[in-house]
Amino acid sequence: MAERTLVAAGAAVAGAALTAAAVRRADRRWGEADDPCRPADRLLPAGERTVVETDDGAGLATTVAGEGPPVVLAHCWTGGREVWAPVAHRLIARGHRVVLYDQRGHGSSTVGEAGFSIERLGTDLRCVLEHLDVVDAVLAGHSMGGMAVQSLVAHHPDVVDDRARALVLVSTAAAGLSRGPADAGATRLVASRWVERLLASRVGHALVRGTVGAEVRKRHLELTRDLFVACPPDTRAGCLGAMQVMDLREGVARAGVPVTVLVGTRDRLTPPGHAEELATAVPAAELTTVDDLGHMLPLEAPDEVAEVIAAQGSRAVTPPAPASSPPASPPAR
Repeated sequence: MAERTLVAAGAAVAGAALTAAAVRRADRRWGEADDPCRPADRLLPAGERTVVETDDGAGLATTVAGEGPPVVLAHCWTGGREVWAPVAHRLIARGHRVVLYDQRGHGSSTVGEAGFSIERLGTDLRCVLEHLDVVDAVLAGHSMGGMAVQSLVAHHPDVVDDRARALVLVSTAAAGLSRGPADAGATRLVASRWVERLLASRVGHALVRGTVGAEVRKRHLELTRDLFVACPPDTRAGCLGAMQVMDLREGVARAGVPVTVLVGTRDRLTPPGHAEELATAVPAAELTTVDDLGHMLPLEAPDEVAEVIAAQGSRAVTPPAPASSPPASPPAR
C-alpha cells in the first residue's frame, strides 16, 4: 500500500463523505460478493515455522510449506505473511515449496539495528534465501515486497544469479512514490494514533476501499485494515519514508533472470503507469495487466497470481536478451 489511501481516507472523513449508514449499505454488497479466497485460504499454510536472524540482529518470522520447486513470497507495506496465504495454498497444491516471511517490523518480525531502508529490505531477502539455502526459486513480491525483490537485484545481483530462476513483481514500483512537500505530512499521518483509532472504528474497513478494484469483498478490506493497525507506527513511517526516496530503476535493469510485472488496471496505489515504467526499465520484462482489479491482487485474484508465478517456475531458464543497441554506422567511403 501507499500513503495515498490514508490521505484520501482522512479527506473523506473530514468531508463526511462516508457515514455509518452508507457503510452499512455497502457492507451488505461487499459481504455478499463472491470471494475467490476460501475460508481456509485466509490461514497461513501448515509448515515449518522458523526465525531467520539477519546480520543486523532482526528476526524475520518465516513459514516454509509444501514440497517441490521453491517460491519465495515477500509482502506489502503494513502487511504480513497472511496477504500471500491464498496464493501460497494454490502454489502448494500445484507442487511448490513456498517460503513466506514477515518483513522487518511487520507481523512477528523485529526491526534490527539498521532500521528501515529499501536496500535493507533487499538484504533481508538475501538473508532468508541464504539461511534456508533456497536455490532455483521464483521470487515474488507484492508492493513493498516487490521493492525488496528489486533491491536484491540492485544490491546483491550475485545472489539473484545463484538462487533465483525468475522474478514476479506484483502491484509495485521502482520509483516515483514521492509526493514532494507532502511526504513529511504523509509520514506523520500514517504514524499517528488518530489514524489507528479511525481505522479501528466500525467504518474503518471502508476507509481502505481504495486498495481494491471494482469488485469489493468485505473480508479483504478487513484484513488490509487489521494488518495496518497491527503494524507499529515506527514501522509504518520508516518504510513509507524509505519508499518515498527510493529509485531502483537502474539497479533492477540489471536483472539476469526473466521478470514478469503484474498490475491491476484499477490499482490506485501503484497505478499501471508505475508497472509500465518498471517493465520498460528491465530488458525483455513481460507486463501483464488484470482488468478491473486493484492493488491487493494476492487477495483479489489469487488464482491468476498463482498461475503467473507457477508459469515462471516451470519455464526453461534463459537469460533475458540484452538491451538493444543502435546499429553500427556503415564504414566511411
